[in-house]
Amino acid sequence: MKFLSNPFLIFLLGLTSLTAQRSYEAVARSIGISSMDEFREFLSLPNDASNPDQITANISWVKAQLQALDFEVNMLETSSLPLLLANLKVKKGTPTIALYMHLDGQAVDGSQWNQENPYQAVLKVKRDAAYEEISWDKLQGNAIEDYRIFARSSADDKGPFVMLLTALKYLKSERKDPAFNLKLILDFEEEQSSPGLPVAVKKYKDQLLADLLLILDGPVHSSGKPTLVFGNRGIATLTLTTFGPLMPQHSGHYGNYLPNPALDLSKILASMKDDQGRVVIPGFYEGIVLDAAAKKILEGVPAEEKAIKERTQTKRNDLVGNTYQESIQYPSLNIRGMQSGWIGKDARTIIPATATAEMDIRLVLESDPYKLIEGVKQHLIGMGYTVLDHEPNREERMSLDRIIQMNSKVAYPAFRTSTESKEGIWLNQLLSEYYKESPVIIRTSGGSVPISPFVSELGVPAIGLPTVNLDNNQHSPNENLRVGNYFTGIESFLALLTTKF
Repeated sequence: MKFLSNPFLIFLLGLTSLTAQRSYEAVARSIGISSMDEFREFLSLPNDASNPDQITANISWVKAQLQALDFEVNMLETSSLPLLLANLKVKKGTPTIALYMHLDGQAVDGSQWNQENPYQAVLKVKRDAAYEEISWDKLQGNAIEDYRIFARSSADDKGPFVMLLTALKYLKSERKDPAFNLKLILDFEEEQSSPGLPVAVKKYKDQLLADLLLILDGPVHSSGKPTLVFGNRGIATLTLTTFGPLMPQHSGHYGNYLPNPALDLSKILASMKDDQGRVVIPGFYEGIVLDAAAKKILEGVPAEEKAIKERTQTKRNDLVGNTYQESIQYPSLNIRGMQSGWIGKDARTIIPATATAEMDIRLVLESDPYKLIEGVKQHLIGMGYTVLDHEPNREERMSLDRIIQMNSKVAYPAFRTSTESKEGIWLNQLLSEYYKESPVIIRTSGGSVPISPFVSELGVPAIGLPTVNLDNNQHSPNENLRVGNYFTGIESFLALLTTKF
């Protein structure tokens, strides 16, 4: 990628002195366009973490890119897929900033995407209420910031990686070093909850140490303003299964007689929350106090309620907190999927044999995940159920009135770094001075990233520096990255990499 020979770049750099543009704004736009073929190449590599062969191809691509930039690349073996650790040592005694990203993606159901192949990126523009595919040549135009790049992992999380890569390549072309030592920690199974990460952090502690860990994942605030995220919720999962007849039975013959597991499960789930969406299980919100300092941070975030309701087309909301930001300071209990019998054209007049609910608990720093899970179990016992960790055998089915199978897993806990930490103050000042406005400060993000072991085991402060658009459909069909966010992300990384820590 040759940046300096680009006449468009030279023209834009000339304009910079005549306008009030930010110092890297024109550069980021030009090199962003120049890097688009490379971005599309990376996106074309399928990256479902449940398929190791796919991940191997992604690792090879990333290693080649980083070695070309003089990074020392090492693979850290874990109990599952390896971590990639890449070091760029600028100067001995200089602080080291670690950057965490994940390069695996959610599984793809191609039938739900509005393009032939979710791994072959397409460029689209919104016309009326729908997105229409356009030629990549359109990126040579002017008003292109609202164009969208549609592909799996375009936003979560290959986009931020290529933004960083593009910024680093530009600095190399200019014969400039970053202002600090760099350590890239690349996770290839984050979407699978990074099962090997906690043990790996302990095992490779000396290699992973840094002065600051930046998380390059997640979306900016809905306002589109520069954003810093000082915490993320953790996550635990639950699977609940109720049991009816051994096999599905004719509803005409046995309706009004045999118990229906779908009805039982519905009653169980409904009993866990009140009509305002608050969890009624005793102790679920225990220990969470939003003092004046915390509320000041939350109130400093631009209001999002109207934008969220418009985007999701919902009128009412749960009342766990008074605002959106306040609500995500508490743990959540969510039904993420249910299954029993058949529906739609496959519906049958039967009493189902089982009913299953998949649930997740988003954890906050003050919560003990094991206490929350135990609280759910005690709630089930209080409803008269015998709680098993396995499918009931004949003896159990014949001797117990109400049976529920419950299986749980704590993937990783929450973390939170003080907004008043020296690292937080440095980042706040960096963005404020560069963009001439204060960034949005998020105390805790609603989403989860598996980096709490770095905080708890290594004692490294962690802060999120998100870059992608909020409406990116991550984890869903038609994931996309706004072109303007791609440019601004490169710009932010250039500002970061050239500021002393």
